[in-house]
Amino acid sequence: MTFAGVNDLLGYWIFGMWFCDIWIAFDVMCSTASILNLCAISLDRYIHIKDPLRYGRWVTRRVAIGGIIVVWLLAGLISFVPISLDLHRNDDQPMYEEIVEEHPTCALDITPTYAVVSSCISFYVPCIVMLGIYCRLYCYAQKHVKSIRAVTKLPDTSMAKSFRSKSSRCKPPKPQTKTKPTSPYHVSDHKAAITVGVIMGVFLVCWVPFFCVNIVAAYCKTCISHRAFQVLTWLGYSNSAFNPIIYSIFNTEFREAFKRILTKGARARGNQPSTSECGEFRSVVVQKRNGSMVECNISPRSSADSCQVGVMAQRHRDTIVSAI
Repeated sequence: MTFAGVNDLLGYWIFGMWFCDIWIAFDVMCSTASILNLCAISLDRYIHIKDPLRYGRWVTRRVAIGGIIVVWLLAGLISFVPISLDLHRNDDQPMYEEIVEEHPTCALDITPTYAVVSSCISFYVPCIVMLGIYCRLYCYAQKHVKSIRAVTKLPDTSMAKSFRSKSSRCKPPKPQTKTKPTSPYHVSDHKAAITVGVIMGVFLVCWVPFFCVNIVAAYCKTCISHRAFQVLTWLGYSNSAFNPIIYSIFNTEFREAFKRILTKGARARGNQPSTSECGEFRSVVVQKRNGSMVECNISPRSSADSCQVGVMAQRHRDTIVSAI
Protein backbone atom coordinates (compact mmCIF):
# COMPACT_ATOMS: atom_id res chain seq x y z
CA MET A 1 0.00 0.00 0.00
CA THR A 2 2.91 2.36 0.64
CA PHE A 3 4.31 1.89 -2.86
CA ALA A 4 0.82 2.10 -4.36
CA GLY A 5 0.24 5.40 -2.57
CA VAL A 6 3.49 6.90 -3.87
CA ASN A 7 2.75 5.62 -7.39
CA ASP A 8 -0.78 7.07 -7.40
CA LEU A 9 0.22 10.43 -5.91
CA LEU A 10 3.17 11.00 -8.26
CA GLY A 11 1.48 9.47 -11.29
CA TYR A 12 4.52 7.41 -12.25
CA TRP A 13 6.77 4.64 -10.89
CA ILE A 14 10.04 5.66 -9.25
CA PHE A 15 11.21 2.35 -7.74
CA GLY A 16 12.80 0.78 -10.81
CA MET A 17 11.74 -1.76 -13.40
CA TRP A 18 13.00 -4.79 -11.49
CA PHE A 19 10.78 -3.98 -8.49
CA CYS A 20 7.58 -3.53 -10.53
CA ASP A 21 6.74 -7.23 -10.88
CA ILE A 22 7.74 -7.86 -7.24
CA TRP A 23 5.34 -5.15 -6.07
CA ILE A 24 2.53 -6.51 -8.26
CA ALA A 25 3.10 -10.01 -6.84
CA PHE A 26 3.05 -8.76 -3.24
CA ASP A 27 -0.10 -6.77 -3.98
CA VAL A 28 -1.93 -9.84 -5.28
CA MET A 29 -0.59 -12.07 -2.50
CA CYS A 30 -1.53 -9.79 0.41
CA SER A 31 -5.02 -9.09 -0.95
CA THR A 32 -5.60 -12.81 -1.48
CA ALA A 33 -4.28 -13.68 1.98
CA SER A 34 -6.55 -11.07 3.59
CA ILE A 35 -9.67 -12.56 1.98
CA LEU A 36 -8.67 -16.17 2.66
CA ASN A 37 -8.02 -15.31 6.31
CA LEU A 38 -11.56 -13.95 6.59
CA CYS A 39 -12.81 -17.21 5.09
CA ALA A 40 -10.79 -19.19 7.65
CA ILE A 41 -12.24 -17.05 10.46
CA SER A 42 -15.78 -17.78 9.28
CA LEU A 43 -14.98 -21.51 9.27
CA ASP A 44 -13.62 -21.23 12.81
CA ARG A 45 -16.83 -19.50 13.96
CA TYR A 46 -18.90 -22.20 12.25
CA ILE A 47 -17.14 -24.98 14.17
CA HIS A 48 -17.42 -22.98 17.40
CA ILE A 49 -21.21 -22.72 17.09
CA LYS A 50 -22.02 -26.07 15.49
CA ASP A 51 -20.03 -28.27 17.86
CA PRO A 52 -18.79 -26.26 20.87
CA LEU A 53 -18.05 -29.40 22.90
CA ARG A 54 -15.38 -30.53 20.40
CA TYR A 55 -14.14 -27.08 19.40
CA GLY A 56 -11.29 -27.10 21.94
CA ARG A 57 -10.04 -30.46 20.63
CA TRP A 58 -10.40 -29.67 16.93
CA VAL A 59 -9.17 -26.07 16.75
CA THR A 60 -5.85 -26.36 18.54
CA ARG A 61 -2.85 -24.07 18.26
CA ARG A 62 -1.26 -26.46 15.78
CA VAL A 63 -4.38 -26.46 13.60
CA ALA A 64 -4.55 -22.66 13.71
CA ILE A 65 -0.90 -22.29 12.69
CA GLY A 66 -1.40 -24.86 9.94
CA GLY A 67 -4.40 -22.95 8.63
CA ILE A 68 -2.42 -19.70 8.53
CA ILE A 69 0.42 -21.42 6.64
CA VAL A 70 -2.01 -22.91 4.09
CA VAL A 71 -3.61 -19.50 3.52
CA TRP A 72 -0.30 -17.79 2.81
CA LEU A 73 1.02 -20.65 0.67
CA LEU A 74 -2.10 -20.53 -1.50
CA ALA A 75 -1.82 -16.75 -1.74
CA GLY A 76 1.84 -17.05 -2.76
CA LEU A 77 1.09 -19.69 -5.40
CA ILE A 78 -1.58 -17.58 -7.06
CA SER A 79 0.67 -14.50 -7.12
CA PHE A 80 4.42 -15.12 -7.28
CA VAL A 81 4.40 -18.27 -9.42
CA PRO A 82 2.46 -16.98 -12.45
CA ILE A 83 3.96 -13.49 -12.23
CA SER A 84 7.52 -14.80 -12.04
CA LEU A 85 6.82 -16.98 -15.10
CA ASP A 86 5.21 -14.05 -16.97
CA LEU A 87 1.93 -15.95 -17.28
CA HIS A 88 -0.07 -12.90 -16.20
CA ARG A 89 1.17 -10.42 -18.79
CA ASN A 90 0.00 -9.54 -22.27
CA ASP A 91 2.80 -9.94 -24.79
CA ASP A 92 1.82 -6.89 -26.81
CA GLN A 93 1.58 -4.54 -23.80
CA PRO A 94 4.51 -4.65 -21.35
CA MET A 95 3.84 -4.08 -17.68
CA TYR A 96 6.53 -1.46 -17.39
CA GLU A 97 6.54 1.16 -20.15
CA GLU A 98 7.80 4.64 -20.84
CA ILE A 99 4.90 7.02 -21.47
CA VAL A 100 6.87 10.24 -21.04
CA GLU A 101 10.61 10.70 -20.76
CA GLU A 102 11.83 9.80 -17.29
CA HIS A 103 8.26 9.02 -16.17
CA PRO A 104 7.81 5.24 -16.25
CA THR A 105 4.58 3.58 -15.11
CA CYS A 106 3.85 0.29 -13.37
CA ALA A 107 0.26 -0.87 -13.78
CA LEU A 108 -1.63 -4.12 -13.25
CA ASP A 109 -2.16 -5.20 -16.86
CA ILE A 110 -3.09 -8.89 -16.87
CA THR A 111 -4.45 -11.41 -19.34
CA PRO A 112 -8.14 -12.38 -19.23
CA THR A 113 -7.27 -15.95 -18.24
CA TYR A 114 -5.18 -14.90 -15.27
CA ALA A 115 -7.80 -12.32 -14.28
CA VAL A 116 -10.57 -14.91 -14.15
CA VAL A 117 -8.52 -17.64 -12.43
CA SER A 118 -6.95 -15.34 -9.84
CA SER A 119 -10.25 -13.59 -9.11
CA CYS A 120 -12.03 -16.89 -8.56
CA ILE A 121 -9.35 -18.21 -6.19
CA SER A 122 -8.76 -14.89 -4.43
CA PHE A 123 -12.35 -13.70 -4.08
CA TYR A 124 -15.32 -15.45 -5.69
CA VAL A 125 -14.85 -18.93 -4.18
CA PRO A 126 -14.02 -17.62 -0.66
CA CYS A 127 -16.93 -15.17 -0.92
CA ILE A 128 -19.41 -17.96 -1.71
CA VAL A 129 -18.00 -20.05 1.15
CA MET A 130 -18.29 -17.13 3.60
CA LEU A 131 -21.86 -16.35 2.56
CA GLY A 132 -22.89 -19.98 3.04
CA ILE A 133 -21.13 -20.30 6.40
CA TYR A 134 -22.51 -17.08 7.88
CA CYS A 135 -26.03 -17.96 6.74
CA ARG A 136 -25.67 -21.30 8.52
CA LEU A 137 -24.25 -19.53 11.57
CA TYR A 138 -27.26 -17.26 11.79
CA CYS A 139 -29.58 -20.27 11.53
CA TYR A 140 -27.67 -22.03 14.32
CA ALA A 141 -27.87 -18.89 16.48
CA GLN A 142 -31.64 -18.80 16.05
CA LYS A 143 -31.81 -22.51 16.89
CA HIS A 144 -29.82 -21.95 20.10
CA VAL A 145 -32.08 -19.05 21.10
CA LYS A 146 -35.15 -21.24 20.63
CA SER A 147 -33.52 -23.94 22.77
CA ILE A 148 -32.80 -21.41 25.49
CA ARG A 149 -36.38 -20.14 25.31
CA ALA A 150 -37.56 -23.71 25.90
CA VAL A 151 -35.14 -24.10 28.81
CA THR A 152 -36.39 -20.97 30.53
CA LYS A 153 -39.89 -22.45 30.68
CA LEU A 154 -39.08 -25.00 33.37
CA PRO A 155 -41.87 -27.40 34.39
CA ASP A 156 -43.44 -27.04 37.84
CA THR A 157 -41.33 -29.71 39.49
CA SER A 158 -39.73 -29.63 42.90
CA MET A 159 -36.32 -28.94 41.34
CA ALA A 160 -37.72 -26.10 39.22
CA LYS A 161 -39.52 -24.56 42.21
CA SER A 162 -36.36 -24.83 44.29
CA PHE A 163 -34.32 -23.18 41.54
CA ARG A 164 -36.85 -20.36 41.13
CA SER A 165 -36.98 -19.75 44.88
CA LYS A 166 -33.18 -19.61 45.12
CA SER A 167 -33.00 -17.28 42.13
CA SER A 168 -35.61 -14.97 43.65
CA ARG A 169 -33.70 -14.86 46.95
CA CYS A 170 -30.36 -14.15 45.29
CA LYS A 171 -31.60 -11.38 43.00
CA PRO A 172 -32.63 -8.05 44.51
CA PRO A 173 -36.11 -6.85 43.58
CA LYS A 174 -36.13 -4.69 40.48
CA PRO A 175 -38.02 -1.40 40.55
CA GLN A 176 -41.15 -1.44 38.45
CA THR A 177 -41.10 0.64 35.33
CA LYS A 178 -43.85 1.58 32.97
CA THR A 179 -41.78 0.91 29.86
CA LYS A 180 -42.68 -2.07 27.76
CA PRO A 181 -40.18 -4.90 28.34
CA THR A 182 -38.14 -6.04 25.40
CA SER A 183 -37.69 -9.75 24.84
CA PRO A 184 -34.03 -10.75 25.32
CA TYR A 185 -34.47 -13.39 22.63
CA HIS A 186 -35.56 -10.76 20.13
CA VAL A 187 -32.55 -8.66 21.11
CA SER A 188 -30.21 -11.64 20.56
CA ASP A 189 -31.72 -12.39 17.15
CA HIS A 190 -31.40 -8.74 16.19
CA LYS A 191 -27.78 -8.56 17.37
CA ALA A 192 -26.87 -11.73 15.49
CA ALA A 193 -28.43 -10.37 12.31
CA ILE A 194 -26.57 -7.07 12.69
CA THR A 195 -23.27 -8.87 13.31
CA VAL A 196 -23.55 -11.06 10.22
CA GLY A 197 -24.84 -8.16 8.14
CA VAL A 198 -22.01 -5.80 9.07
CA ILE A 199 -19.24 -8.39 8.62
CA MET A 200 -20.43 -9.56 5.20
CA GLY A 201 -21.75 -6.15 4.10
CA VAL A 202 -18.45 -4.33 4.61
CA PHE A 203 -16.55 -7.19 2.97
CA LEU A 204 -18.77 -7.22 -0.12
CA VAL A 205 -18.88 -3.42 -0.48
CA CYS A 206 -15.08 -3.22 -0.33
CA TRP A 207 -14.15 -6.07 -2.66
CA VAL A 208 -17.00 -6.79 -5.10
CA PRO A 209 -16.50 -3.61 -7.19
CA PHE A 210 -12.77 -4.20 -7.59
CA PHE A 211 -12.99 -7.84 -8.65
CA CYS A 212 -15.81 -7.10 -11.09
CA VAL A 213 -13.81 -4.25 -12.64
CA ASN A 214 -10.65 -6.38 -12.61
CA ILE A 215 -12.20 -8.91 -14.97
CA VAL A 216 -13.82 -6.27 -17.16
CA ALA A 217 -10.52 -4.38 -17.50
CA ALA A 218 -8.75 -7.56 -18.58
CA TYR A 219 -11.10 -8.00 -21.54
CA CYS A 220 -11.64 -4.32 -22.36
CA LYS A 221 -8.63 -2.08 -21.72
CA THR A 222 -10.48 1.16 -22.40
CA CYS A 223 -13.74 0.41 -20.56
CA ILE A 224 -12.44 1.34 -17.09
CA SER A 225 -10.60 4.59 -16.50
CA HIS A 226 -7.30 4.59 -14.66
CA ARG A 227 -8.68 6.83 -11.90
CA ALA A 228 -11.71 4.59 -11.31
CA PHE A 229 -9.45 1.52 -11.06
CA GLN A 230 -7.29 3.32 -8.48
CA VAL A 231 -10.30 4.30 -6.35
CA LEU A 232 -11.70 0.75 -6.37
CA THR A 233 -8.26 -0.67 -5.54
CA TRP A 234 -8.01 1.54 -2.46
CA LEU A 235 -11.56 0.60 -1.52
CA GLY A 236 -10.40 -3.02 -1.41
CA TYR A 237 -7.35 -2.02 0.62
CA SER A 238 -9.60 -0.28 3.15
CA ASN A 239 -11.23 -3.61 4.06
CA SER A 240 -8.04 -4.59 5.89
CA ALA A 241 -8.36 -1.44 8.01
CA PHE A 242 -12.02 -2.12 8.81
CA ASN A 243 -11.60 -5.78 9.76
CA PRO A 244 -9.81 -5.35 13.13
CA ILE A 245 -12.42 -2.77 14.15
CA ILE A 246 -15.42 -4.82 13.04
CA TYR A 247 -14.29 -8.14 14.50
CA SER A 248 -13.18 -6.60 17.79
CA ILE A 249 -16.49 -4.75 18.22
CA PHE A 250 -18.77 -7.71 17.48
CA ASN A 251 -16.66 -10.58 18.83
CA THR A 252 -15.48 -10.88 22.41
CA GLU A 253 -12.76 -13.43 21.60
CA PHE A 254 -11.10 -11.14 19.06
CA ARG A 255 -11.34 -8.18 21.41
CA GLU A 256 -9.68 -10.12 24.23
CA ALA A 257 -7.05 -11.51 21.84
CA PHE A 258 -6.14 -8.00 20.67
CA LYS A 259 -5.86 -6.90 24.30
CA ARG A 260 -3.55 -9.81 25.13
CA ILE A 261 -1.35 -9.15 22.09
CA LEU A 262 -1.17 -5.37 22.50
CA THR A 263 -0.54 -5.61 26.26
CA LYS A 264 2.14 -8.31 25.90
CA GLY A 265 0.02 -11.19 27.09
CA ALA A 266 -1.83 -9.45 29.89
CA ARG A 267 -5.35 -10.78 30.12
CA ALA A 268 -8.31 -8.48 30.16
CA ARG A 269 -10.09 -8.30 33.50
CA GLY A 270 -13.55 -9.80 33.68
CA ASN A 271 -16.01 -11.21 36.16
CA GLN A 272 -17.13 -14.23 34.16
CA PRO A 273 -15.00 -16.95 32.56
CA SER A 274 -15.56 -17.28 28.83
CA THR A 275 -14.04 -18.77 25.71
CA SER A 276 -11.91 -15.66 25.38
CA GLU A 277 -9.79 -16.78 28.31
CA CYS A 278 -7.58 -18.99 26.16
CA GLY A 279 -10.48 -21.38 25.66
CA GLU A 280 -10.23 -22.75 29.21
CA PHE A 281 -13.95 -22.66 29.91
CA ARG A 282 -16.91 -22.86 27.62
CA SER A 283 -20.56 -22.47 28.66
CA VAL A 284 -23.12 -24.53 26.80
CA VAL A 285 -26.65 -25.76 27.41
CA VAL A 286 -27.25 -29.43 26.72
CA GLN A 287 -30.30 -31.66 26.91
CA LYS A 288 -30.18 -34.96 28.77
CA ARG A 289 -32.04 -38.07 27.74
CA ASN A 290 -34.78 -37.51 30.30
CA GLY A 291 -35.54 -34.13 28.74
CA SER A 292 -34.03 -31.94 31.45
CA MET A 293 -31.71 -29.08 30.53
CA VAL A 294 -28.40 -28.40 32.24
CA GLU A 295 -25.71 -25.80 31.77
CA CYS A 296 -22.15 -27.09 31.58
CA ASN A 297 -18.87 -25.27 32.08
CA ILE A 298 -16.52 -27.46 30.09
CA SER A 299 -12.76 -27.44 30.35
CA PRO A 300 -11.04 -28.97 27.29
CA ARG A 301 -7.93 -29.65 29.35
CA SER A 302 -9.68 -32.03 31.69
CA SER A 303 -12.10 -34.88 31.15
CA ALA A 304 -14.43 -33.86 33.98
CA ASP A 305 -17.31 -31.51 33.14
CA SER A 306 -18.76 -29.30 35.82
CA CYS A 307 -22.53 -29.01 35.25
CA GLN A 308 -25.06 -27.07 37.20
CA VAL A 309 -28.78 -27.57 36.89
CA GLY A 310 -30.53 -24.39 35.86
CA VAL A 311 -30.44 -21.75 33.21
CA MET A 312 -28.03 -18.89 32.68
CA ALA A 313 -29.85 -17.79 29.55
CA GLN A 314 -28.52 -14.29 29.21
CA ARG A 315 -24.86 -15.28 29.43
CA HIS A 316 -25.32 -18.15 27.01
CA ARG A 317 -27.13 -15.96 24.51
CA ASP A 318 -24.28 -13.46 24.65
CA THR A 319 -21.80 -16.30 24.10
CA ILE A 320 -23.77 -17.54 21.08
CA VAL A 321 -23.97 -14.12 19.47
CA SER A 322 -20.36 -13.29 20.31
CA ALA A 323 -19.15 -16.50 18.70
CA ILE A 324 -20.60 -15.38 15.38
